[in-house]
Amino acid sequence: MNTPEKAVLVGIITSAQKDAEAKEYLKELAFLTETAGGEPVKIFTQRIDVPNPASFVGTGKLLEIKDYVKENEIDLVIFDDDLSPSQMRNIEKTLECKILDRTNLILDIFAKRAQTSYAKTQVELAQYQYLLPRLTRMWTHLERQQGGIGSRGPGESEIETDRRIIRDKIAKLKEQLKKIDQQMAIQRKNRGNITRVALVGYTNVGKSTVMNLMSKSDVFAEDKLFATLDTTVRKVVINNLPFLLTDTVGFIRKLPHHLVESFKSTLDEVREADILAHIVDISHPSFEEQIEIVNKTLYDLKAQDKPTMLIFNKIDRYQYIEKDEDDLSPKTEENISLEELQQTWMACNNQLNVFISAKENINIEQLQNILFQEVKKIHSRRYPFE
Repeated sequence: MNTPEKAVLVGIITSAQKDAEAKEYLKELAFLTETAGGEPVKIFTQRIDVPNPASFVGTGKLLEIKDYVKENEIDLVIFDDDLSPSQMRNIEKTLECKILDRTNLILDIFAKRAQTSYAKTQVELAQYQYLLPRLTRMWTHLERQQGGIGSRGPGESEIETDRRIIRDKIAKLKEQLKKIDQQMAIQRKNRGNITRVALVGYTNVGKSTVMNLMSKSDVFAEDKLFATLDTTVRKVVINNLPFLLTDTVGFIRKLPHHLVESFKSTLDEVREADILAHIVDISHPSFEEQIEIVNKTLYDLKAQDKPTMLIFNKIDRYQYIEKDEDDLSPKTEENISLEELQQTWMACNNQLNVFISAKENINIEQLQNILFQEVKKIHSRRYPFE
């Protein structure tokens, strides 16, 4: 078994952020690191409104990180934001170890998770699109050459050659995906007018577990980010009424646009669905922000107006701290009981809500009844004389 790479995580805290929010973001980065096979051993943060254009964090903070990296034999340093090519080059020079930014880390996880040739092609395209503007950084060894005679080496021409090779590969991969997209579009068309329900949500909220429960199938599910990359479609029958249930790739904060572009067919399942089942991890301290991120992604996909039900999952893991009777301070998120949360969300916008635990099989019958009623409405419009 390979020894996990020791990683240091770096993030900035802006004046617009609360400490708890910044802490949660870095906790997610640590989970991403673990999912990729790394071992987060230290987190560095700096209060700064705008990232340093040369080194992301300030010079003093970077030297502090350098000392820690050297003393503790750290393998890589991961930043919770995208780094520009010049930032990455400068940071690498100072720290003298492997540097990753958030997008690079997510792409690495996607590459690790991709199982089918389709998913692998999607990820490869996203990786090349990410790599193209950063090629110069790969040729920093040429900077040791001095000016004058002998300095007109192959460096720039090699970079241009690599750029051309990568552009050609991007073009070929896009062509491959275009053909696959057409095939998948035909597959979706061949499903006829059967009602389609797409499971959407932040990554690791339990979509695949709900999928397995509803369809009695065996879709891969585990407590890791992006466990599901390939779209899975299963036929589900409730009270003799059939519909198609689709499990889709999870969304995440700062989802790299390369991935959104590459995973077009996967996301087309969301665009073409009749009903969206938005699954939420109610036990997560930032579940409301995760709902907003998913809603924004749906808006970007032009899928925000579809009938949507909220499925609050993992109620078995929900915890709250009960306040003393003498405590008159306003309630915080930690002091709200599950019953109070249910009442709050049930009163919201007349949107369908159900609170379940897919793992513990709690309120699954209620979920099935709501789904049945929603699917029946669409089925009745399409087949009015049945």
